[in-house]
Amino acid sequence: MPLYKDNHIKIYNSLSGEKETFTPLSEGYVGMYVCGPTVYSNVHLGNVRTFMSFDVIFRYLRHLGYKVRYVRNITDAGHLENDADVGEDRIAKRARLEEIEPMEVVQRYTVDFHNILNKFNFLPPSIEPTATGHIIEQIEIIKVILDKGLAYEINGSVYFDVIKYNETKPYGILSKRNLEDLMHNSRDLDGQSDKKNPQDFALWKKAEPQHIMRWPSPWSDGFPGWHLECTAMSTKYLGEQFDIHGGGMDLKFPHHECEIAQAEACNDKAPVNYWMHANMLIMNGKKMAKSTGNFILPTEIFTGDNPHITKAFSPSVARFFMLQAHYRSILDFTNNGLLASEKGFIRLMDAINSLDQLTLSMTSTFNIGEWRQKCYDAMNDDFNTPILIANLFEAVKFINQIKEGTATITQDDLTLLKNTVHSFAYDVLGLVNDTATESGTEKLSGAVELLIQLRQEARANKDFATSDKIRDELAAAGIQLNDGKEGTTFTIN
Repeated sequence: MPLYKDNHIKIYNSLSGEKETFTPLSEGYVGMYVCGPTVYSNVHLGNVRTFMSFDVIFRYLRHLGYKVRYVRNITDAGHLENDADVGEDRIAKRARLEEIEPMEVVQRYTVDFHNILNKFNFLPPSIEPTATGHIIEQIEIIKVILDKGLAYEINGSVYFDVIKYNETKPYGILSKRNLEDLMHNSRDLDGQSDKKNPQDFALWKKAEPQHIMRWPSPWSDGFPGWHLECTAMSTKYLGEQFDIHGGGMDLKFPHHECEIAQAEACNDKAPVNYWMHANMLIMNGKKMAKSTGNFILPTEIFTGDNPHITKAFSPSVARFFMLQAHYRSILDFTNNGLLASEKGFIRLMDAINSLDQLTLSMTSTFNIGEWRQKCYDAMNDDFNTPILIANLFEAVKFINQIKEGTATITQDDLTLLKNTVHSFAYDVLGLVNDTATESGTEKLSGAVELLIQLRQEARANKDFATSDKIRDELAAAGIQLNDGKEGTTFTIN
């Protein structure tokens, strides 16, 4: 019997503002859509945190035995600066500045996106569609909305009529915004826009002569609005109604609000049952921003090449650090937090590594079944990874007590403990046990540093034969010494 039969998940639904018992539309099947990256620059660490949250959700649903279709898109066109209806496409702007084709920009940063997620041990989604690959579907949706009188065409562009839609369906239902308040707080149109009202949003934009990315449509050569792509791709692969739609908190308004309006206008039904939003990532208590220097790229975590951190950290340590905060909580990225997470991660992996060496007894002094259920209870409560991790450390404490001889465990309980720890640490949290490699590297570094010190002493004593022998023997072993003004360093060839 699949595990989901006995594990009833509660999900915080942004639509209702409450935790709700998860009941998929079709028993045993889950359809989940998550808004992916706009590939015009290196992936932001905040985006990684959002995608990691849904990677864990994907992993846990699969662990429970659900058949999950996880769709995460690539936005490779139609995304204007500041998410406005006017301006320059971000990808086209980068292409113009670098004097390359837009699809070269898309390829470069899509590859970077995949490389970074692979380092963090993400599972690939079931389907990863692109906006440019679904222009026809987007045009067809626009036709339907126009036919229903909920959009209008002017000067080759098509806009969604928010006020007309709001006569029968509430616009603002997800973000809890009232249209009258939105209208009151909006600036008057400056005469340069074709929109009837400031709240209306573009379904199709006529391309200006200088606009690089464009496609033919019944209304003009142009490009689709940003919000439309997700409606087209989610409903194509998951149906007019599906279970879960996720993304960052910053997408709730206007992006997800507009998705709901488009889908309701097109299909006359609510598209999603559970809306989920991951919270933001800050750094040293402040918003991440390149302009202020309070910023770090994912690759810089792995190399240590950033002034905000004192050393390099493995992808698993960084992943472990992020999962120690609940996905709906703000996460403060700090060097001290990473250092503490590294110690905790090594402690967890050391305990796991020692499971096969534990001495068995006729009785157990720890209730493994009860502890196991606590692990499931944590994940069933809106995917609470911090509580799950706390439970894993409860097991670490027990493992260490067995090693010290102050606790005992039976063969059956050890098998259950090992299977449970492996399932949650590796399969659900997605951690990789790389501590053995790191430990070996640290030991090698220590040994080489000792030899460098002995070589320096030999040179100080004018014992150049010994000095040269140390250098040559290390070189033969593939370790190159580099003498410089700041001292001697080494590289491994």
